[in-house]
Amino acid sequence: MGRAAPEGNAAPRTPPDPAATKAPATDAPGTGSAGRARDWAPTSWQDRPAAQQPEYPDEAALKKVLAELSTLPPLVTTWEIESLKSQIAEAAAGERFLLQGGDCAERFDDCQSTMIANKLKILLQMSLVLVHGTQKRVIRVGRFAGQYAKPRSAETETVDGLELPTYRGDSINRVPFSEADRRPDPQLLLRGYERAALTLNFIRSLIDGGFADLHHPEYWNLGFVEHSPLASEYSRIVESIGHSLRFMETLAGVEVGQINRVDFFTSHEGLHLLYEQSQTRQVPHRTGWYNLSTHFPWIGMRTAKVDEAHVEYFRGIRNPVAIKIGPAMTNDWLAELLDVLHPDNEPGRLTLIHRMGAHGIAEHLPRLIEAVQRSGKQVLWVCDPMHGNTETTADGIKTRKFEHILAELEQAFEIHANAGTYLGGVHFELTGEDVTECTGGARGLSEADLKRAYRTHVDPRLNYEQALEMAMRVARRVG
Repeated sequence: MGRAAPEGNAAPRTPPDPAATKAPATDAPGTGSAGRARDWAPTSWQDRPAAQQPEYPDEAALKKVLAELSTLPPLVTTWEIESLKSQIAEAAAGERFLLQGGDCAERFDDCQSTMIANKLKILLQMSLVLVHGTQKRVIRVGRFAGQYAKPRSAETETVDGLELPTYRGDSINRVPFSEADRRPDPQLLLRGYERAALTLNFIRSLIDGGFADLHHPEYWNLGFVEHSPLASEYSRIVESIGHSLRFMETLAGVEVGQINRVDFFTSHEGLHLLYEQSQTRQVPHRTGWYNLSTHFPWIGMRTAKVDEAHVEYFRGIRNPVAIKIGPAMTNDWLAELLDVLHPDNEPGRLTLIHRMGAHGIAEHLPRLIEAVQRSGKQVLWVCDPMHGNTETTADGIKTRKFEHILAELEQAFEIHANAGTYLGGVHFELTGEDVTECTGGARGLSEADLKRAYRTHVDPRLNYEQALEMAMRVARRVG
């Protein structure tokens, strides 16, 4: 993300009421694209069924926290949001490529300088590989600084006969299996905001301080990359880019501008609607409402029903937004989502992230591409090859196979090429750490290796080495 002046004069609003049953009218409605109708307000979703929302036992404590959140400074700015929207529009037109990656669910304990820097490093390394291979500018979007809530398939889980609420992410409840830890705690929303702010501040400081300078990619090296089977290929890419930069600067007689820094943007699933609402603001000199907790929020399949709360909330914000679409998405359902979330065909407004699985993509993706083509709407197509390829080992460990992830990606490129559409991005769950959560890759991790460094409490992630290899495979395919 670029240097951001705070929009501290964003207009505060009456604290949100989680018990509201009817959306109040807004006397300053947003206008323009993306369906910002006069009957929309940041609270209008409260009149709809809302899936995947925690039940707080202390409503007064929740109201107090939400009131505080609604007055705290925004985490991102509208300038950054509009810049991202413009870049997504260029990606949809085939001029850029989007790289989105990060943890399945962030942990508060991972808000450490080394771990944040390592996430930044692997995304920088991957983007360098993609720029070199695709010859396109890359949009870098992290699943960080807000990915603290996760949808779950079951409300509760049972261990040794004790049934308790499911762990829903650090901003909602805690991992240990006790009644006190699994009880939703509104104070965790404040802690999530604070952790997001700390993460953003550190990332901005690194970038503005020259950490992402393309003249010095050695700054990004993860200590263990040199031992990777991919080390020599990565080194050749770095040397090639360095040679090209020096050549251009020699010809021009000056240093190439803007090479000493890059843009980074944040994203998270806009799941916890009261939290998202508390950071939804109007700002001077802009029309409409912005979610200022992140640049790029998305809706998951579990919460994408057209007549329910998440779609109602998302239709009114001016951010670029994304929808995850899987095999259960019907053509009619997708067409309705396009009507509600993308009515004016605003460039850069809507991204569709398909997650079909290696064994289902050939059956389902072509028909959904056809549905979008019939609508006449322009979207950015992105492939998430992670979620549709989750499986469980005989020992009960959740994992993903590298070869299945790669197979889905390869098919995605082929299907889009055959349909005359452009696959303009990839979405990975990954980490800059040396974890063992997905099998396969250059080192051929086996199921037996998973227990060595399996750290996720939710979904398995590609480790630094597997993520870099995946970027190299994508770069060869796009290039």
